[in-house]
Amino acid sequence: MAERNTLVRSLHDLGLAAWFGGSLMGATGLNGAASDADDPTERLRLSTSGWARWLPWQIAAIGAHTIGGVGLLITSRTRLKRQSGALPLTITKLAVTGLAAGSTAWSGYLGAQVKAHQDQGAEGPTEADATADAELQAAQRRLRALQWITPALTGTAIALAAAHGEQQRGPAGLMEYAAQGLRSRAHRTVAKVG
Repeated sequence: MAERNTLVRSLHDLGLAAWFGGSLMGATGLNGAASDADDPTERLRLSTSGWARWLPWQIAAIGAHTIGGVGLLITSRTRLKRQSGALPLTITKLAVTGLAAGSTAWSGYLGAQVKAHQDQGAEGPTEADATADAELQAAQRRLRALQWITPALTGTAIALAAAHGEQQRGPAGLMEYAAQGLRSRAHRTVAKVG
């Protein structure tokens, strides 16, 4: 029977889910709601305040995902060596996760720049006012793209994790599942006939 790794899988999956969900909600809900504020200076203040409140949770989510991911790498090292396609999929997922971490860190850096200029006001958290200085406009322009890149990358990592799960079932797992179904059907048929 395969070794169970429920704790590390849970850390990996819950951390990634929170990272994805928080990033997507921030882009859609938080930034969208902050854009509705009547006062242009409130738009940036509300957005940067909301992202600052999410930051400890985001760090915890990324940390949990990382700890779980390292645990899975350790417990799956034999499978990665032996199972065809497991190592390339793992390398791809590591690359996507690294890009998501970079996107998240860059967003945080740009968010700090926006916060430093929040008294200038804006059309929205990622839409600069025409009168804003060049640094604020550049930071907001970059954040406009990054707010969608991070959830796209973490969503891709979730899909790759699902592919890993399917891969672990392997042909033998599918064959055993099919055989169990056939045996069950045969027993029911024999019971009806007998």
